[in-house]
Amino acid sequence: MTLGPTPTERLNRARADLRMGVPVVLRTPSGSALAVAAETLGADRLAALRAVGRLTLVVTVHRAETLKARAYDGDVARLVVPQDAPLGWIHAVADPADDLTMPMKGPFQSERDGPADLHRAAVALAKSAHLLPAAVLVPLSAAAPADLTALTLEELQPLLAGAALLWPVANARVPMALAEAGRLHIFRPDDGGEEHYAIEVGQPPRNRPVLARLHSACFTGDVLGSLKCDCGPQLHAALSRMNDEGAGVLLYLNQEGRGIGLANKMRAYSLQDQGFDTVEANHRLGFEDDERDFRIGARLLGRLGFSQVRLLTNNPAKVRMLESCGIEVTERVPLKVGQSRHNSAYLATKAAKSGHLL
Repeated sequence: MTLGPTPTERLNRARADLRMGVPVVLRTPSGSALAVAAETLGADRLAALRAVGRLTLVVTVHRAETLKARAYDGDVARLVVPQDAPLGWIHAVADPADDLTMPMKGPFQSERDGPADLHRAAVALAKSAHLLPAAVLVPLSAAAPADLTALTLEELQPLLAGAALLWPVANARVPMALAEAGRLHIFRPDDGGEEHYAIEVGQPPRNRPVLARLHSACFTGDVLGSLKCDCGPQLHAALSRMNDEGAGVLLYLNQEGRGIGLANKMRAYSLQDQGFDTVEANHRLGFEDDERDFRIGARLLGRLGFSQVRLLTNNPAKVRMLESCGIEVTERVPLKVGQSRHNSAYLATKAAKSGHLL
């Protein structure tokens, strides 16, 4: 093995670069391009990119629909960046924060010739860095700068689509107010992503179904006690139920905001204050309804030695995903708590648009 970085390690360098506004190099056998996240692009690098060639701003089809721009490539739209467009134009097209106060950003010219595989990969990479799903690309006709992180699509696509392996790091007894017989397990993914946690209550046997919950991290609800969602009450009710039954396992998955990250979740909250529901806000940002990967939960259960669960959830998608990953769900246990006047619209959207059984 050489001392140089593996594709997985270069992927994490690329994520860090995009978050800092540094371009990365994306390659296919037929060509390569410089790609930089629209959100973090600065004026100096914009000028440097313009010196390389013609710029394209790629957004998802959801964002394109909001902008009334044509998406000829199905899931993404390649928008030509006008030569005189300032940096603020790029930021405004990528970020819907000012859509209502600055509704006229077009007309847009969408590219329709040639492949969009590099553009699609740039959006996926930005998403994986918890940035807005929009990127500026410029094709490279000469050798890329040697000090920029480079990835081929052959390397990148399976890394972004695959489910990371999870390795146990440490565990220790943690008596909790809602469950004194608690043990916290820390798991670290092999792709350099965020760690995930398993909270074991009691000593659940591995040879029969365990009472389990897949709980996505919610800083606002779990820590701040936000009334905009039912996450905090669900977390507490699940631990209390496990304590009452004497055993259970709660998987705390670091997939804030349905997988879009806390910063983008706050952007979505701001859009909700403008009158959009949860799904509409995600779409205006350019995200899918739900960007979470529940395969992580299945892998954690397997790592802990569980193959059968009684799943505390109102979300049938969690049941389907666990079963598709080889975890038998013997029972879906409803978890209907935390409903209030502050989150009634949020819960109604979960039921109507996301299929939650409320």
